[in-house]
Amino acid sequence: MTEADPTAQAMAARGKVAQLVFGHMAAQVVATAVRLGVADLIGDGRLTAAEVARERGTDVQATRRLLRTLAALDLVAEDQPGTFALTPAGSLLRVDRPDSLASFVRMFADPAMLRAWEHLDDSVRTGQPSFTEVFGVDFFAYLKDNPELSAQFNAAMSQGTRASAAVLPARYDFGRFGTVVDVGGGDGTLLAAILREHPAVRGILFDTAEGLSRAEETLGRHGVAERCLVKTGDFFASVPDGGDLYLLKSVIHDWDDDRAETILRHCRAAMPDHGRLLIVEPVFPAAVDGSTSPIMYLSDLNMLVNLGGRERDRADFEDLCARAGFTVTGISALPPPHPFSLIEAAPAA
Repeated sequence: MTEADPTAQAMAARGKVAQLVFGHMAAQVVATAVRLGVADLIGDGRLTAAEVARERGTDVQATRRLLRTLAALDLVAEDQPGTFALTPAGSLLRVDRPDSLASFVRMFADPAMLRAWEHLDDSVRTGQPSFTEVFGVDFFAYLKDNPELSAQFNAAMSQGTRASAAVLPARYDFGRFGTVVDVGGGDGTLLAAILREHPAVRGILFDTAEGLSRAEETLGRHGVAERCLVKTGDFFASVPDGGDLYLLKSVIHDWDDDRAETILRHCRAAMPDHGRLLIVEPVFPAAVDGSTSPIMYLSDLNMLVNLGGRERDRADFEDLCARAGFTVTGISALPPPHPFSLIEAAPAA
C-alpha cells in the first residue's frame, strides 16, 4: 500500500482551513446574487454577463466576476465563456419557486444576524448571547421593533420548514389525535401540511402576533382554515388548552434550559393526562461522529450568539422533558437529508 504523500496531506490541510475562513465570503456572494435578483433574471434560460449587467444596472466586468464565482460555487453553470444558466441549487434562489430559499438567504446574511458572530469569542467566554450586548435588546425584541426584518425572519422560517412539512405528516401517526396544538407555529406551514394529510384532525396554531402575521393566508391557501383556530399569545405565560398533541418544531432550541422548561411545563399544564408532546428538532449524537452535518453544529453556535439557545443530544432532551413533567417515549429521525428527529414524550406517571 502506498503511503500518503506528506506534502499533499499538508496542502489539503491548508486548503481546508482556507476554505473555512473564506466561507463568510461565499455567503456574501450568495446573498448578493439574491439581492440583485440574478436567479430570477436568468430563470430557465441562459444569459450573458452583459445581459445581466444591463438588466440590473451593474458593472459588466464585476457582474461577470460575480457570475464566475457563482459558477465555481455550483449555483450557475458557465456553459460557454460569459454565458450562464442556473444549476438545481441556484434555482432555489428564485423567489417564484414554492421551495425557494431566497428569504432564508436574505435573513441569515442580514447584518443583524451577523454582527453577534463577530463576538463569538465573548459568547464562548460567558455562555451568553452576544446579540444582546451588541444591540441592547434580545433577538426577538429586536425583531418586534423592526417589522421589515421580522417579516423577513418569518418568511425564512417558513421556507426552512417546507422541507420538513413535505415528509413529517406521513412519518408520525397524527391521525390518532383529535386536536394538534402547534406551539410557536409561525405562519402555519407545518400545521397546514399535517391537517391536509389527516382530514379528521383539527388544529390550533399558537404564536405571537408577529409570528402569525401570514397565518390566515397560509391556512387558507392549503384549504384547512375551517379546521384550525389561530390564537395569539406568549408561550412563556401559557399555551392554549384543548389539544391532545402539543407540537413544537424548532422552538426549544431557541432557548436556554430554564426557559425551555417553562414552555414545556405550560404544555404539560394544558394537555390531558393521555396527551402527548412532539418536539421536532435535531438530536446530536453523544460525540461528533460524522452522522450530523457540520451545518447543525454551526446552528448550535448561532443559537449561542444570537438567541442564547442550544441544540441538544438525547440525554439533554430526556433531562429537559423530565424537569417539565414528561417522559420521553421515543426518538426517531426523519429520513436523510432532513436533519430533524421526532422526540415524543408522555406526561410522567
